Amino acid sequence: MRWLKTLIVGVLCAAMLLVGILFTIHNTQQVMIDLVVVQLPEASLSLWLIAFLGLGAVFGVVLSVFTALVLRTRLGAARRRFTTAQRELDELRTASLKDAV
Repeated sequence: MRWLKTLIVGVLCAAMLLVGILFTIHNTQQVMIDLVVVQLPEASLSLWLIAFLGLGAVFGVVLSVFTALVLRTRLGAARRRFTTAQRELDELRTASLKDAV
């Protein structure tokens, strides 16, 4: 079963590589990117698209990591509040048992 997974991953990687090569071959026109405040040098369209795709992926990962850290911090705070409330509830239960005796 492991060899099947390896085979599928290998075929998918080869297919992605082939699509990337074909994409690069078919998009060779030179373009200049104007970002209002800065003008990027002229390069092939495929280079700019792949570069911005990579930049977007990195930006997405950074935002996801930041969001995960914020959520982990909130989860830790909620767990601490829960533990405190659980301890208080246990103390109240034992206190009521002591009063009943």
